[in-house]
Amino acid sequence: MSTTSTTLSRRTALLGALGAGAALATTGVSTRTVQAAAPMLGPSKPSAYRFKLGGFEVTTVLDGAVQLDGPHPIFGADQKPEDVQKLAAENFLPTSRMAISFAPVIVNTGSELILFDTGNGAARRPNAGSLVSALAAGGYTPDQIDIVVLTHFHPDHIGGIMEDGKPTFANARYVTGAAEYDFWSPADKATGKTERVGKLVQSNVVPLADKMTFLEDNQSVVSGITSIDASGHTPGHLAYHLESEGKRLMITADTANHYVVSLQRPDWEVSFDMNKKKAAEARKEIFGMIAADKIPFTGYHMPFPNVGYIEPMGTGFRYVAAGYQMDLG
Repeated sequence: MSTTSTTLSRRTALLGALGAGAALATTGVSTRTVQAAAPMLGPSKPSAYRFKLGGFEVTTVLDGAVQLDGPHPIFGADQKPEDVQKLAAENFLPTSRMAISFAPVIVNTGSELILFDTGNGAARRPNAGSLVSALAAGGYTPDQIDIVVLTHFHPDHIGGIMEDGKPTFANARYVTGAAEYDFWSPADKATGKTERVGKLVQSNVVPLADKMTFLEDNQSVVSGITSIDASGHTPGHLAYHLESEGKRLMITADTANHYVVSLQRPDWEVSFDMNKKKAAEARKEIFGMIAADKIPFTGYHMPFPNVGYIEPMGTGFRYVAAGYQMDLG
């Protein structure tokens, strides 16, 4: 029998079966609805991902996610809405709704356990602000954290540093950018246009200042972890370069806030960026380096588990989610 006639026979049989079902419905013959034995459980997503990086162990944990309108005008406010929507559609994304997730990073160097950023805290519950439970899913407790690194002081990065008015990480010391602290810590930042962030800095960060180390560009958190100036998103925003036994990784924090729009169109404005021109320059410089060196990175707002690669694409970049590369050690 030829392939064509086999295909036609199968199609005819299928259409016949469908026709029989329709006939039963129209002739009044009752059919019984079959229900699954288990109830619907709702969407589910992993909340921890761990891999080796030389002698380091790196874990990304999910602090939750929020859904909101977008990407325009949060992304590409300086562009025509239809152009931003077109870019989203070309990348299989909805044109009017988006989700933003939050993923702190834990690095175990073998001698110290280091947490990069602390999530949203109570302000965004129940959808986000679940760092303590995310840590537990990753196998850690807050008391085990030796160092907390704050890449910058936006609420979704410093919200979880305090819980019920007390430090969440009782045994930790803290590291952050000197320029970031100098900008946000004055009391007058808790008023006016900077009031929302300034008040949170006063309650969550300033009380811990005596336990803080303040970094400039190209300084070490510990051996193998070095700060990189990524200012623009905020005045003292820092990214971090990790290297252990020849293996490298970049923690880019909020250098890019969207895995499509901010990377494929790094020049497009982002509402979260305080200095939009400088933030665009940081995106091009840092992701240009990641692409040139072909090293993996983890970004705070990339799709979970937030680990991937970058390749040049036109005037920007394309995000390539990690497959099994990180699982091979």
